[in-house]
Amino acid sequence: MKKLSILLFSFVFISASGLAQESTTKQGHTNQNKFKQLKEELATPNSQHTASGAPGVDYTQQKVDYQMDIVLDDDTQRIYGNETIRYHNNSKDDLEYLWVQLDQNMRAADSKTPDIQPTRIPKKLSKKRYENRFPETAFDGGFKIESVTNLDGSNLSYTINQTMMRINLSSPVNSGETFEFKIKWWYNINNHRTQGGRSGYEHFPDGNNNYVIAQFYPRMCVYDNVEGWQNDQFWGRSEFALEFGDFTVNITTPEDHLLGATGVLLNEEEVLTKKQQQRLAEAKQSFDKVVVIHSQKEAEKVEKKRATKTKTWKFKATNVRDYAFASSRKFIWDGMAVAIHGKTVMAYSYYSREANPLYGDHSTKAVAQTLKTYSEYTFDYPYHKAISVDGQMGMEYPQICFNLGRPDADGSYSDKVKYRMIKVTIHEVGHNFFPMIVNSDERQWTWMDEGLNSYMEMLAELAYDKDFPITRGYPKNIVKYMSGDQSKIAPIMSKGDNVYSFGSNAYGKPATALWILRETIMGKELFDHAFKTYSQRWKFKHPTPADFFRSMEDASAMDLDWFWRGWFYTTDVTDIGIKGVKKYQTKTGEQDTIEFVEDTSEGLSFATSNASSKFHYEITYNKPGGLVMPVIVEFTYKDGTTERKTYPAEIWRYNDQEITKVFSSDQEIINIALDPDLETADVDTSNNNFPKKKDTKFSNFKKNIKG
Repeated sequence: MKKLSILLFSFVFISASGLAQESTTKQGHTNQNKFKQLKEELATPNSQHTASGAPGVDYTQQKVDYQMDIVLDDDTQRIYGNETIRYHNNSKDDLEYLWVQLDQNMRAADSKTPDIQPTRIPKKLSKKRYENRFPETAFDGGFKIESVTNLDGSNLSYTINQTMMRINLSSPVNSGETFEFKIKWWYNINNHRTQGGRSGYEHFPDGNNNYVIAQFYPRMCVYDNVEGWQNDQFWGRSEFALEFGDFTVNITTPEDHLLGATGVLLNEEEVLTKKQQQRLAEAKQSFDKVVVIHSQKEAEKVEKKRATKTKTWKFKATNVRDYAFASSRKFIWDGMAVAIHGKTVMAYSYYSREANPLYGDHSTKAVAQTLKTYSEYTFDYPYHKAISVDGQMGMEYPQICFNLGRPDADGSYSDKVKYRMIKVTIHEVGHNFFPMIVNSDERQWTWMDEGLNSYMEMLAELAYDKDFPITRGYPKNIVKYMSGDQSKIAPIMSKGDNVYSFGSNAYGKPATALWILRETIMGKELFDHAFKTYSQRWKFKHPTPADFFRSMEDASAMDLDWFWRGWFYTTDVTDIGIKGVKKYQTKTGEQDTIEFVEDTSEGLSFATSNASSKFHYEITYNKPGGLVMPVIVEFTYKDGTTERKTYPAEIWRYNDQEITKVFSSDQEIINIALDPDLETADVDTSNNNFPKKKDTKFSNFKKNIKG
């Protein structure tokens, strides 16, 4: 017994020593598997943002109400404003100061925005472009803050840091309390056609101006449990983070102006003519055709004169995150009713004669289609109207957006011009859903509104015209960007201000990712349900990327962490190829066994055929690209028929470099092709076929051109 114990002890000791010695000769590694869960990347769930991706029982958000009196001075191109802000602190924190956004300060004389932009001297410029780029007198932009006061008129201490203003409170706004204060300001409106910008005015040769006005008032920053105060500076690209609230707005304009704005018009009888009121009532009953409320002939008559008197438009907007308006004596106005599951919503367009007939033919119809499509896939549009304005830019605000597109001087327009105008209109109207209602942080995560909206835009475009020329979102359209210079590519999960290829990063690639999820990985039914779940969970709330990722998985029972990691956290590419194929037939062996006999002849054809045997193919797929994706294979048989097989992305979980699969058939295969419909954004299709396709003269020509 004693001897046995000694032997056992010796065995354990030797084994342990051997293991210890082995561990010192081999290096370990961390988990680099591409199917690793996103535990490290995503914020830890809590009672505000839960593990399911839904808002939790302790979710809170602030509310901000505005009462504004605005004057648009057409003679000086200035905005004058007075506002009373009522801030509701619904958080559980006591706030020792408040932060206000001063977006117009991006154009102030001391703005740092121009200083961070690289510039070079061009070889030549037109005289007009030269004058715009090198003006003799610098534009006097930015907010001119005249006063910041308490309701009783006493001064409030404040500090301005570029595009942000801190309100220095004498005592904190405690949890559950409200705080009211006033700001008085004015600013010079920029000419957005010569100076650029997300709002401003356009000056016409006839002396008139079209105004598309936004970011015109000091706006409260978001305060939440994710970022605290979202007071990142506005550099001009990454857009906005805003709180919901109620707006009461009075806008004074020249008497001959026609104005469209966020909110319900309260004094229709005071600002519209009897004829306009009658036509507006007709439009509200017209679900199948657009009704012209103020015609081109009438607009042309008005724009030849200048009113000396003013009028005030009064609006009330409930539960919106922002406010914008458009005003001009040049505007034509049309509209139609849209039925959204028993509710009537109005689609309107305001445009100058320079934009007609393009806008008259398509603008309001595109607005209506957008509302229908987005409501089908997300939630019913909750507001009473949506407006498209001939603003010659692409910008979005609650219930109103400013869009591109004009015909030639003779009124004709090409399909290219038409489709571009419709595309921009659908995209900007679609922003009413993302981020105007599903209220993500644009300053931090551009893709959460631009990417999701670009995906939804595709569905609306195809509903408007089944042959719509989609320019982004299809996998083949993102290949050039993803296979490009890596020094100019950033992961989708990057702040927009810091991204070089902004359009592809924030719009094209995330839209493509969602398209692939729906069409190739999840399927329409699972994807649509999960996407609608996310949208309905977070309407009128502030979601984060984690809320989106988790909701999509929670509502579909699909583990998509591998997909989010590859497509959103890296700049990896899809490249899957066929490394090699072995082919076999069977014969009966000894003792009633079946033996597999390899045919080593070249290609897929068999040198000899055994009529009693199936055709067996051992196919090795390799993956030069970093992304794990499904392997979509199309087999072409000798009789010309085809069969497809899709292996889920999880096939790469054990070996990220290559995998081997056996495929058996009753007849010979003559060709094997990967991703035949270009569903996965494969950046190199030269390795997608076996036998490998021979280069044609045209393909060689293209290679030489690229070189």
